[in-house]
Amino acid sequence: MPGIKTIAVVGGGITGLSAAFYIRKTARERGLPVDLQLFEASGRLGGNIDTVRENGFVIERGPDSFLKRKPEALDLVRDLGLQDQLVENRTGQSYILKDGRLHLIPGGSVMGIPGELKPFLASDLLSLDGKARVLEELFTGRPDSFDDMSVGAFFERRFGREMVDSIIAPLLSGVYGGDLYRLSLASTLPQFKKIAEHSDSLLKAIHHRAPKKKTSQFATLKTGLSGLVDKLAEKLEGTYRLNAGVKAVRRNQDGSYRLFFQKGEAVSVDAVIFTVPLETVKSFFPEVEGWNRDNAAPDTSMATVAMAFDKSAVDMDQDGTGFVVSANEPISITAATWTHLKWPHTVPEGKALLRTFVGKPGHDELLDENDRTLVDLSLRDLNAIKGLTILHDPEFSIVTRLKKSMPQYEVGHRSWLNRLYEQMRRLHPFVRLAGMPYDGVGLPDCIRQGRQAAGEIIRACCGEN
Repeated sequence: MPGIKTIAVVGGGITGLSAAFYIRKTARERGLPVDLQLFEASGRLGGNIDTVRENGFVIERGPDSFLKRKPEALDLVRDLGLQDQLVENRTGQSYILKDGRLHLIPGGSVMGIPGELKPFLASDLLSLDGKARVLEELFTGRPDSFDDMSVGAFFERRFGREMVDSIIAPLLSGVYGGDLYRLSLASTLPQFKKIAEHSDSLLKAIHHRAPKKKTSQFATLKTGLSGLVDKLAEKLEGTYRLNAGVKAVRRNQDGSYRLFFQKGEAVSVDAVIFTVPLETVKSFFPEVEGWNRDNAAPDTSMATVAMAFDKSAVDMDQDGTGFVVSANEPISITAATWTHLKWPHTVPEGKALLRTFVGKPGHDELLDENDRTLVDLSLRDLNAIKGLTILHDPEFSIVTRLKKSMPQYEVGHRSWLNRLYEQMRRLHPFVRLAGMPYDGVGLPDCIRQGRQAAGEIIRACCGEN
């Protein structure tokens, strides 16, 4: 029987927790001699997932849910036995804020691309010329094949600049928060690249793919997403350490690794999965040339402002789940969620919960303002919207700053990632990288990467298929 293999996971966000959970699960199911250790630099697990439960409210400081169409998060929920805690979002109207007014996102659209022409033509989001430009796409024909291009250039070529600025950019801003004319289509929206390669018209293709009736797209847990972290921590009890930041890594002559911590101690391990920020891992392996990317865009930042009210203090004409903001709108918030309508379970009876997103690429200085300023700014922007009035200050508010939290997948990201992975596997076959900087920013993507890294490292260490 082979000797015990020590596997370390560095980073206790959802990617690292998922990696550790699936390492332990696989080792136990197959009887593998694995000693698992997870190291987290901060004093808590979960990374950006952070649920506040206060006065009967359930408030998310980071992501509030996960996409159901990507199966990895639902798989993890089932593997943890939390199926009875699942809650789906209330379906309802969503809006785009343009020219100070909330405009309905046309029904049947997918990421802003109309799947039905009638609601699109009835919408006032685009001018007549803008609509005509979109309809030209029906007759444009299949584009030349391409390896990658920017999201902005792709959609502008198909539908025109007005469509990009007024509909597509705001819908994507909440996911990636960057410049659409730098973001990689192949890495952020590969489904549209695939459709373009196999269809003469995106409009026709979306029409056939669009759901015929509105259904819930997102899910969370009744007690908030921290319930997922809490259950993972329970399953991993005894294998993780908090306040254990790795400051350096050295490869030993026998191929194992020595991890050095901020407090001076060190441990030797046979294999490592790193789920920490890219710049941190880069400092551990300076000999790897694949880190370098020409003219890479900096990670973007944002703040979230959650505000709790008595329902009588929020007067609005619209019944929906929230809105995103057009690219040219001269305000600071980029989106808002009417949380009490989208997730009714998160508020006590008779209460309202609004959550705004503040900050645009290149304007990180706004996040340095104090909490009161960000709350006032959110209230000012909300009250400027026709049909929406906040009658007084919130009963309480929670401001969260997520600085440099959103990696930017620029054009060529996939090629860069493949080169980096190839070099790391060649130079460090018992090291894996996973998390938001690499192959997806949503919770299902991070869980997938953690689980995939766990499987690869088990095979590398234990020879398991």
